[in-house]
Amino acid sequence: MKVDIDRDGCIGCGVCVDVCPDVFRLADDGLSEVIAKPDGFEDAVEEAADSCPVEVIHTD
Repeated sequence: MKVDIDRDGCIGCGVCVDVCPDVFRLADDGLSEVIAKPDGFEDAVEEAADSCPVEVIHTD
């Protein structure tokens, strides 16, 4: 699985970090970023993508 965030659309709500802190974090600028490969966390990454209120987390 590959995961990325369209940071231009991110609002920094932190839902992805709450759902999957092993893959996402809030950067110094307050926006979410991917910090690790989603290996072993695919279900949580999908949940984070589904929970994102602005739909900026993309997986394939």
